[in-house]
Amino acid sequence: MTQEEHFQKLERMYIHEAPINKFFKPQVKISQGRAEVMMKCNTKFFHAANAMHGSVYFKMLDDAAFFAVNSLVDDAFVLTSSFNIYLLRPVVYGELKAVGEVVHNARKSFVAEAVLYNERDQEIARGSGNFVKSQIPLDEHVGYR
Repeated sequence: MTQEEHFQKLERMYIHEAPINKFFKPQVKISQGRAEVMMKCNTKFFHAANAMHGSVYFKMLDDAAFFAVNSLVDDAFVLTSSFNIYLLRPVVYGELKAVGEVVHNARKSFVAEAVLYNERDQEIARGSGNFVKSQIPLDEHVGYR
């Protein structure tokens, strides 16, 4: 299997097999050590003060960092073991993009960083996390096809 086939399988797994994404409707683009997650802000994601809830910031940042890491692992599902997030600006509309990149690779343990941008390319949040290779194989049981 080529790297490009691996990236395409990960993209299909994210879009079509993760039930949570039927609600959020994100898109993803994966390459070597990097991933971009795109999503449109929706009022269904708002807290009571009419801005996007921090859990959506976290989801986008974690997903981008996670897939950046899993782009380097083609035999197992990786897991987030910890994640730190900084919320910098509120979001009330528009297209969002999270860009994740691997910054440390120790074969079974990884560190990745992600930055979330609004449609004006302003940084609205950032985060970094630790990820570990799991015992869960990347196969059809997790939608990797």
